[in-house]
Amino acid sequence: MSARPSKASLLARQWQHGGWLSTLLLPLSALTARVVANKRARYRDGREQAYRAPVPVVVIGNIYVGGTGKTPMVIATVQGLRARGYTPGVVSRGYGVKVGPDARVGQGELAANQFGDEPALIARATGAPVSVHPRRALAAQALLRAHPDIDVIVSDDGLQHLALARDIEIVVQDARGVGNGRLLPAGPLREPASRLREVDAVITNIGLPDGRPAASSGERPRQVAMWLEPGDARQIEGGAIRPLAAFAGQPDVAAAAGIGNPERFFATLRAQGIRLADTLPLPDHHDYAESPFKALTAQTVLVTSKDAIKCAALHDARLWEVPVQAGFSDPQLFDWLAQALRQPAR
Repeated sequence: MSARPSKASLLARQWQHGGWLSTLLLPLSALTARVVANKRARYRDGREQAYRAPVPVVVIGNIYVGGTGKTPMVIATVQGLRARGYTPGVVSRGYGVKVGPDARVGQGELAANQFGDEPALIARATGAPVSVHPRRALAAQALLRAHPDIDVIVSDDGLQHLALARDIEIVVQDARGVGNGRLLPAGPLREPASRLREVDAVITNIGLPDGRPAASSGERPRQVAMWLEPGDARQIEGGAIRPLAAFAGQPDVAAAAGIGNPERFFATLRAQGIRLADTLPLPDHHDYAESPFKALTAQTVLVTSKDAIKCAALHDARLWEVPVQAGFSDPQLFDWLAQALRQPAR
């Protein structure tokens, strides 16, 4: 007897391809559309005022609910702008963290339970100052007070956070595209698919470099493919470094991921020739208050950098972090971005 599909998997299929449940939820999507339109209208006609930072702001977000690969894009953007003479800082919501009335600012090795897993990972990977608060305008103001040398702010997510004015909007999507094209809850979209025509660049995370398209033609929005290239693995408990290829011949390797699309991480490992004896998909932003690895019998467990930032307290010598670096089909992507930031604010 076949297992009955879970409600989550049923909804995921409906969001991607449509069906009876999606159609049933369409009236609620109409309500979402009205809320989104009214919010944009309030900022457009001046009933709501957005905070305009004294430095340019780049927002990196998405319209598809959940993870699409924004964090690697934020890291690459910070590194790309720094290489072109900018001094970037990062603002983020600090998902899952109770920040309080004042924004929290830090740099270097940050505690995930104080800043959130993604901001902590961004800070560690880039060395850039990071400020977190649900109201990104407050985060930006605190960031600039603490680091007045910052000359560009990169917002981790926040495409729909219109209270922070922005100069450049970059959307990161993955192979799912816009799914069935419907707004929540009948579909996976936070905003209508037509929103993609208004942004400056659309980065499509294709996961693996196979079949990547050519560089952008220069039209707006700029269309760029992104893929994630894994680096050497690092043992979380001991700090040892091993080439990822060293795990390809091992028969007893498992993988776990608490990201928006765990299967993308598992596919990346398999593409490196690693035979996974077991996989453990976890909810995005899993807190690791207790170890979820006790049920795994594998001698080695490979995890993402986003998970690794919270796993040190587990003291499990089986855990190895697999960092990834973003690659792009457009070699001029960050030259274009640096040039665009020099244009008058929009």
